[in-house]
Amino acid sequence: MNEYMIAVVDDDSNIRGLVEAYLHKEHFQTVGLGSAEEAWELWRNDPPDLWVLDIMLPGMDGYELCRRIRSEADVPIIMISAKDNEVDKILGLELGGDDYLVKPFSPRELVARVKRQLQRWYKQRPADDPASAQAASAAQHSVDVGSLRMLPDERRAFFGKDELDLTFKEFDLLRVFAEHPNRAFTREELLVLVWGDDYFGSDRAVDHLIKRLRKKADQLPIEAVWGHGYRLRSGGGEEA
Repeated sequence: MNEYMIAVVDDDSNIRGLVEAYLHKEHFQTVGLGSAEEAWELWRNDPPDLWVLDIMLPGMDGYELCRRIRSEADVPIIMISAKDNEVDKILGLELGGDDYLVKPFSPRELVARVKRQLQRWYKQRPADDPASAQAASAAQHSVDVGSLRMLPDERRAFFGKDELDLTFKEFDLLRVFAEHPNRAFTREELLVLVWGDDYFGSDRAVDHLIKRLRKKADQLPIEAVWGHGYRLRSGGGEEA
């Protein structure tokens, strides 16, 4: 049995059962849930490795559940919906969804997207093997820009004396800036570098992520470059 646990959240038991059946064929473990309230309880007690999340749910909808999960972690979320409107897709992605699939969809395509997200996501995590961890520690280096210090191997970031509590995408975006201080990036470049070249959502996702970074460290010297994108100024935001 595959080590990954996939949560399938859909109030339609037929769709839920079909998706789970195809995931089982690929040896994934699954848990099926009919409401966002049940899913939130699962998240609090035994979080899965990936979510397949329907948007239209009774009670709390999928948008709100996605927003809540994303406020705490960057676990991969694939959103599914009968809504084929571009605005709905953009909203789902901007709230933190990593992919969006319109119903009716091919279960095989969904499984392929699950595999892609798991590969993209968890290959970034440090190895649990003690020898690998020791080697990573020995190779540890920091990236410093003014009061910002990043430890890429540990995926930790500090601003002044404070450690920043960053999600994976927040860390990856800040790392891009820190490794290229003063360089102005377009939103399209940042989408490719952080989300991947197969991301199809709006470039407003960049604005949303930068807004989250600024809330966590309001003195970060990230500035908008009018008509272009964003950059991190070196020498800005130092603390006494």
